[in-house]
Amino acid sequence: MAPADSQGDATIADPDGPADWSRAIDALRRRSLRMRLLIALFEWLAAARPVTRRRVGAVLGALAPWLVRRRIPVVRRNLALCFPELSAEARERLLKDHFRALAQSVVDRSVFWFGSAGQIRDMVHVHGHEQVAGLVERHGSVLLLAPHFIGLDAAATRLSIEGPAGAAMYSPQNSPGLDQLVRLGRSRFNAVHLVSRRGGVRALIRYIEAHFPIYYLPDMDFGRRGAVFVPFFGVPAATQTSTAQLAARWGLPVVPIICFWDPATGRYEVQVRAPLTDFPGDHSPEAATAILNRHLEAWVREAPAQYYWVHRRFKTRPSGEPSLY
Repeated sequence: MAPADSQGDATIADPDGPADWSRAIDALRRRSLRMRLLIALFEWLAAARPVTRRRVGAVLGALAPWLVRRRIPVVRRNLALCFPELSAEARERLLKDHFRALAQSVVDRSVFWFGSAGQIRDMVHVHGHEQVAGLVERHGSVLLLAPHFIGLDAAATRLSIEGPAGAAMYSPQNSPGLDQLVRLGRSRFNAVHLVSRRGGVRALIRYIEAHFPIYYLPDMDFGRRGAVFVPFFGVPAATQTSTAQLAARWGLPVVPIICFWDPATGRYEVQVRAPLTDFPGDHSPEAATAILNRHLEAWVREAPAQYYWVHRRFKTRPSGEPSLY
């Protein structure tokens, strides 16, 4: 299984090939001291007891104000924009809870990328995934809508174990070694077609036409191109219309994939919910995208500390508006 160039797209298949995956990891390990140490750390964490991983996550979460100092103002600003009704003290508790959950999600990637399928099944429970194969059979494909919650990798890994094979848009990492590690980690248990976001949405079309389910992330700020400004928590947010356009063009059901982490148990719950009934419908792409953001806001309110608040979601502003950060 050869790692792919992050500029394009690739198929990395490993349903029955752990030896190929191990050889690719070993080759990556030999590339640099940094990769050797990072892989060794992840292997140690994957083999550790769950309570040990939770303790490591708690320490990293507590150290977040120093480890990711530049992101603290971003999270604080996002929470102030989205939850103005909360007191400053309540938002600070949300900030603390967010970094605790985010740190744990990083630690737990050790299991998703290096643990056994049995470990992952025990750690990540999934409900509703049985509907995916039937939806693909009836509609030719399906959009698995995965907002940026901290459990994103947990959901993707668990669903890759269950199958079927699918495709996903992927944002290449700046470090080539880390990029390969992420690709290998996300492609262990099934055929996964990773499409570089640099290639645009059109690169996904061939996988839709080949009847693959599409794991799709709808909620990052990628600038003005292909975006409209629609409310998110009452704040105009540059939001890509491609989700609505893909669903409308190919008549695809849109199935929310929501994953929450339980701080008490350390386990994740993946909810493959029923297809959205009001999206995109007969709405214009702009109106449908506004509906999508309303759904997203409702899902975030179910576990507000676990949304990906470190992202500058309101970075792009309408013409003439000053930066919010």
